[in-house]
Amino acid sequence: MKNLLKASLILLFVIAVSCQRKAADELSLPFEKYELENGLNVILHQDHSDPIVSVAIYYHVGSSREVPGRTGFAHLFEHMMFQQSENVPEDQYFSFIQSAGGTLNGSTNQDRTNYFETVPKNALEMVLWMESDRMGYLTNTITQQAFAIQQNVVQNEKRQNYDNRPYGHSSTVMAKALFPEGHPYSWTTIGEMKDLFNATVDDVKEFHARFYVPNNATLSIAGDFDAAEVKALVQKYFGEIPAGADVEKMSPMPVTLAETKKLYHEDNFANTAQYTMAFPTVEMYNPDSYALTILSNILAGGKKSPMYNVLVKEKMLTSGVSAYNQAQLLAGTFRISVNANPGVSLADIENAIFESFERFEAEGFTEKDLE
Repeated sequence: MKNLLKASLILLFVIAVSCQRKAADELSLPFEKYELENGLNVILHQDHSDPIVSVAIYYHVGSSREVPGRTGFAHLFEHMMFQQSENVPEDQYFSFIQSAGGTLNGSTNQDRTNYFETVPKNALEMVLWMESDRMGYLTNTITQQAFAIQQNVVQNEKRQNYDNRPYGHSSTVMAKALFPEGHPYSWTTIGEMKDLFNATVDDVKEFHARFYVPNNATLSIAGDFDAAEVKALVQKYFGEIPAGADVEKMSPMPVTLAETKKLYHEDNFANTAQYTMAFPTVEMYNPDSYALTILSNILAGGKKSPMYNVLVKEKMLTSGVSAYNQAQLLAGTFRISVNANPGVSLADIENAIFESFERFEAEGFTEKDLE
């Protein structure tokens, strides 16, 4: 498979570049980008097709900023951001936005935490006020009681989505197998239960002060608005928040494996066996990552793909197969996942995967496959 990946990367990279140029000529998404004096990056995109506005704020902090023994903080703090701030009462974030006819949520991964809202255009100022309030004026509202509530919520989320869910532990097993101990990707975003239990209010306040600062965030606003008016609102609500200490960017940390690892994990909640094959690859924005994404689509992205033909249609080992390139800021992985049909052995799955690789190498692909 290493030779397959290398050969495919060289070939696909050249074709991918030409496709990207053609797409760039056909699709233009105008936007304006600027920066406040406190370091907040702002991106504006006007779209007057509907009277709505979407707001997203990205904090450039995820679980990769944690350290062993203090994992799960980034995700835990995502929950704290919905608790309350100095001018938004407890548990009112959802109420305010939904009462205005909007939607909202947040998410955390290894590299970033984001919060986003879509609202009628007349509610835009309220959203900017709320986002600025929890950026600049949240620390004083973090009490032991509020923290304990979200601590329990996250611990229950871990039990529900990881500990007591079919294939829930697969991501944990793979992370520890792919990345060496201490690597920022060697633990999952949810963190370890003991770390969540041992976290303190002071830990959370320190996390906010270090990472939830204007110079470590990007604010994106898209929709039906007047640019001059929005710039004034952004300055009004975010301009007075002081910048924090510089957050040093992390450099890519790709890994290689000295040898193939085969791991077996018993899952009492799964009804069928799952086979996952993973290759350490390159980080996001590395030119090879685009080629790997195209390769994943060609290998398994459709009913005419070699993996679907071999595993599903011909050998009937599974009802579906997926391949995807997971490129992240520090490193990447190329993964193939198959849920075996009842009675099918994992050895048969593995042999069929390699057979599909051989077919791909023999038959190649066409220009139409790249469309």
